[in-house]
Amino acid sequence: MRKLLKGIVDFREHRRAQSRRVFARLALGQKPDSLFIACSDSRVAVNVFASTNPGEMFVMRNVGNLIPPPQQDTHEGEAVAAALDYAVEVLKVRDIIVCGHSHCGAMIAVMKGRQKAPTPALKRWLRFAEPALARLGRPPHDEDELGRVNVLVQLDHIRQHRSVARRLKQGGLRVHGLFFDLGELDVQYIDPMEAVWHPLDRKTADMLLKRMDAETKRAEPKRKPQPRPKRK
Repeated sequence: MRKLLKGIVDFREHRRAQSRRVFARLALGQKPDSLFIACSDSRVAVNVFASTNPGEMFVMRNVGNLIPPPQQDTHEGEAVAAALDYAVEVLKVRDIIVCGHSHCGAMIAVMKGRQKAPTPALKRWLRFAEPALARLGRPPHDEDELGRVNVLVQLDHIRQHRSVARRLKQGGLRVHGLFFDLGELDVQYIDPMEAVWHPLDRKTADMLLKRMDAETKRAEPKRKPQPRPKRK
């Protein structure tokens, strides 16, 4: 709390004036283009490694970046489902990103057995990560290997939600998987076509942008040719 208080005062005295115009505009409403789902881990500084500004991403964070599938969605998953629906149905985001990270405490807990988690709430919540163990089919080498598989599992869970499935079918929504390596300060992208993780460098980014542009063009409604005016 001490750092928080000092930070707020520092912002108030030194940076508030230069940010006033941006936030005055944002006060009128938000129009983010993506939903970013990340772990609550304090080390996952999304705005730092993604170089984003306020208002550009709708962010949801929870322990382990988990998405309860709708058929298992109890009261524990209502907040996640509500955020998904709000982002997709109200904000009309074009992209949903699930971002795992290295050295994730949730993945370590799942590897040790979620029944050993220190509280009942954590024991229940971590069951949504256990399908990652099943998909791997063997004990993971470490928590990072499990974390990458967990991203794929949570993408599957997302696609099962009705609002997401409908938008995916219409062609107005995309889902992506990222993995943030804390030690290397590196971000990796999972190519769904190859099921391979790639460093998210300029080459990969350019490839993704071209693919997204092509998908957007295909999704645009085709204009009917206008009849030529008859000559008198």
